Amino acid sequence: MKKMTMYLYSLIFIAGAVHADEFTQQDLKLWKVEYESVVHKGRKVFIDPKLGTNTVTCNECHPNATNTHPETYPKFQKQLGKVATMAEMINWCIANPLEGKKMALDDPRMIALIAYITEERRGVTLEPGKH
Repeated sequence: MKKMTMYLYSLIFIAGAVHADEFTQQDLKLWKVEYESVVHKGRKVFIDPKLGTNTVTCNECHPNATNTHPETYPKFQKQLGKVATMAEMINWCIANPLEGKKMALDDPRMIALIAYITEERRGVTLEPGKH
């Protein structure tokens, strides 16, 4: 029975690999445009004084997303007292320095912020956990 189960898992794995997503150059162009649109929206959220309640923007502490280091997440965040994701740290900043309301992790504005911040660090080596 154990041998049969392993055989079935192997077939499922191979079938999945054979039918992996395929995409065209047109797909890649479309996806790039969509991504760049979200990055642009993220920049707008990053500089929006209405993100919080005190007119402070993300850009005031982090001009052009400097000193955000998305390449180091997840990592221990002293302010949160735990290993956290970048989204959790963004929410901390919104709730504290900006005195705003935290966003759901799937909020389009959160996704846009993460896209913008990460794009600003394009090319930097990933180093999760680094301080």
